[in-house]
Amino acid sequence: MESLEEAKELLECGLISEEEFSWALEWFVSNCEAEDGESNEPGPSRRQPRRRAEFYGKFDLDKFTDEDVRLNFRFRREDIAVLQKTLLIPDEISIPGRGYRVQGKTALSILLRRLAYPNRLSDLERLFGLSGPALSTICTYLTKILMDRFGHLLDSLPAYINAGKLQYFAKAIHEKGAPLENCWGFIDGTARQMCRPSVDQENYFSGHKRYHCLKYQGILTPDGIIVSLKGSFPGRRHDAGIWVETRMEHTLRELCAAVGTKYVLYGDPAYPISDVLISPFVASSTAQNAAHFNEMMASVRQAVEWGFGKVTREFAFVDFSKNQKLLLQDLEGMYKLATILTNCHSILYGSQTASYFRVHPPALQEYLQPARR
Repeated sequence: MESLEEAKELLECGLISEEEFSWALEWFVSNCEAEDGESNEPGPSRRQPRRRAEFYGKFDLDKFTDEDVRLNFRFRREDIAVLQKTLLIPDEISIPGRGYRVQGKTALSILLRRLAYPNRLSDLERLFGLSGPALSTICTYLTKILMDRFGHLLDSLPAYINAGKLQYFAKAIHEKGAPLENCWGFIDGTARQMCRPSVDQENYFSGHKRYHCLKYQGILTPDGIIVSLKGSFPGRRHDAGIWVETRMEHTLRELCAAVGTKYVLYGDPAYPISDVLISPFVASSTAQNAAHFNEMMASVRQAVEWGFGKVTREFAFVDFSKNQKLLLQDLEGMYKLATILTNCHSILYGSQTASYFRVHPPALQEYLQPARR
């Protein structure tokens, strides 16, 4: 084969496999780089960047089938455009200091594809026609921008959580068989496994999970939305200690005082009991109907596991521990952004939790309120 065009023709005719075409492509790219690196000017030669768009073609979302769009990017084609607008992503993104310029929809597609499933940047080069370093920079930049703009949705309770919402949630939970009439949500901790860090290994090792991880404390409401996600915390930390450090008890008391009614969250036995948090009776309890209370509350509390599970199911990259490297990546930012995107997914397409409790989530525009500057 003397040219890339000839290799393409052979691939189209079925005379070579895609793997053989990839080898040929890499060979041609390498030779182009070697030629670009030659210079008659004095001093060391400068290698030109790989122009992958010339070989792979520019990314065009409209070339994908509807099924492939949903599979690769987790959202429908028309909803990606809605997300771009609601997330306030401009039509064109220019990354300062790096010289990268990309369309806003393409940048969002890159981020969604990166998070959707475990992958290597080199595997995404053919899909987007961009180099691995460019893809990495775009993902990092867009993650930072979106977390600066919408990270408060997980750091503090959303503004739409008011007296009417709390009553709506509590009624839905009680109607599913919960003995409590004023429980509006569920709290739990989750551990995200990662590679063993090269420093401070003991601090990030969870003796309970038996692996290195980052921990988070989340609150899930019956509409399937994770309304709070505190963290990250080192893997050795206990849920009860995280509860105290986050001062969530103080936040919930302020919420109850603002609405004028006492409401509670329900958590597992790791959490202490207070006026805003209820946990199960201990196994040795002699209280009347204690076992029945625990059984009925356990049946509705499983919803919080559905919520955490959906995050890693829709955006499995954050659950691929072999590529979760604490010192090389913004693990906290990626996981929190995946949670916000999962909330958007639940708003647009529903969730197991919302179907179980028969509760409608807020509108996308109501949920994605940017931080006030």
